[in-house]
Amino acid sequence: MVSISRIKDLGKEFPPRAVIKEIVGEDSDGQRIDNFLMKRLRSVPKSHIYQLLQSGQVRLNSKRVDVGHPLKLGDIVRIPPVRIAQDNPLSKKKITKSAFIPFKVLYEDETLLVINKPAGLAVHGGSGVSFGVIEQLRAQHPDWKFLELVHRLDRETSGVLLLAKSRATLVDLHRQIRAGLIAKRYLTLVKGRWHNARQSVKLPLNKYVTAAGERRVVIATGARDKIGGMTAHTVFTLKKSWQGFSLLEAELKTGRTHQIRVHLAHLGFPIAGDDKYGDFTLNKKLARGAAKPNLERMFLHAFLVEVVHPVTGKSLLLEAPLAKDLQEFLNGLDVDSGGGFTG
Repeated sequence: MVSISRIKDLGKEFPPRAVIKEIVGEDSDGQRIDNFLMKRLRSVPKSHIYQLLQSGQVRLNSKRVDVGHPLKLGDIVRIPPVRIAQDNPLSKKKITKSAFIPFKVLYEDETLLVINKPAGLAVHGGSGVSFGVIEQLRAQHPDWKFLELVHRLDRETSGVLLLAKSRATLVDLHRQIRAGLIAKRYLTLVKGRWHNARQSVKLPLNKYVTAAGERRVVIATGARDKIGGMTAHTVFTLKKSWQGFSLLEAELKTGRTHQIRVHLAHLGFPIAGDDKYGDFTLNKKLARGAAKPNLERMFLHAFLVEVVHPVTGKSLLLEAPLAKDLQEFLNGLDVDSGGGFTG
């Protein structure tokens, strides 16, 4: 039996053997579907919620949906039978102050928060990660009535991250993202000598999930894949080159998962330190001291985001300086005979 309702807390009231279809109300308009489910399935582990989304057991308007898809008023979310852990002590575990990871606030007002996310800090918990930016901020500011991620950055990517402090701000910024009105630029170091001063890359992407449950993205190559592939457009600008590496600026024209990483890997210029799509042999050398200083994470930094403020209507230019570890690695390339390390 399937019921349609607006249950306030499915984590407490939802019978585990029933399928439920919930209509998205005004209070959830614009909210990401993963956050929507986490708020309702409070006693269900986040990793299990992501598994339900990635496996297609959760449906939006009878279709599979990405974990970060924004909901709209009137959408119907199908939630499958879920085994709910009653009084699970782990679900009540609080984040202690000693576990907080410091980060710099780049901009803040009553409706918008922008931080410089450090590498190694996930934007949200789940899949083996106990907590991320969103959980930490909510723990630090229990008086805030609303706080949601506007977009995501990979765990090992540092830089500008936007969070909305009101539903109206979240909805407007998502509108700007869909309309391509938000400028996002990254700095990345790739293996090899990049020759074009400026290069536009348009290659469609397809997602899949590995046997271990990890998300992966590939270039859609076959005719059938291209039809179902997601349009992805990145513009790369050469900033500096060494014998074995090139520093690029990547401007996102679309915002697909792992877009920059997959585009560069496909072109034969994997990002240094990328543990999913990179040159694994090179990564080991960089981390073990073949370069000084070492590079122990992916060289990808979101250094600039430009948006129109949802309330004031003014343009906001938000910038985060290159992370210290990445800048030190570049300095090492300069010292090393013009970047003679080739991997």
